[in-house]
Amino acid sequence: MLIAARDQFWTTGYAGTSMDAIAAATGLGKGSLYGAFGGKRELFHRIFGDHCDEAVQLANHRLSGSDEQALERLTAYLMDHAAFSSDPRHRGCLLAKTTAELTEHDEVVSARSLGAFQAVQQAITADLEACQRNGDIDPAADPRQLAALLLAVHRGIEALGKAGTDEGTLRSITETALAGLPRPALSPAESAGSPRRSA
Repeated sequence: MLIAARDQFWTTGYAGTSMDAIAAATGLGKGSLYGAFGGKRELFHRIFGDHCDEAVQLANHRLSGSDEQALERLTAYLMDHAAFSSDPRHRGCLLAKTTAELTEHDEVVSARSLGAFQAVQQAITADLEACQRNGDIDPAADPRQLAALLLAVHRGIEALGKAGTDEGTLRSITETALAGLPRPALSPAESAGSPRRSA
């Protein structure tokens, strides 16, 4: 039932979704919906909270693992998002769509959105710290600042994809962001021409 209601909100937005539409999508009467959730706003808060939790869980799952594979995980996470965002069948991220629509008017949505973005940023930060331990990123760099930059790229890719930007361009943007991550300084031996360990 919640999935059907979520999909209705996802398709038509909060303002564009009526309780009649939710009742039709879920097969429940409006009386049952009001009795279970208290109203459209309370139902949406439940659905949006669950979606935020799922987005954070996905980021943690995709970005957790060994230090040796940290850069590979980060690259795959961002590149997969670029491909997904360019798909015209993609409805867009419910988190991003809701943030744009409701954060100025709904304190609950604003707080949940900010919390979700901060948690995803923390997952990226942890992965970048793993990259630093593995020697793929300059240990002197601030992983929190780098994570904030990559999160901004991640969310911007979503918006560009919705506007019709093709996959090749979105992947190129992502590659440029990854290439800009600060790499460790060369050792004297490496500077003299010894082969450097590949990332």
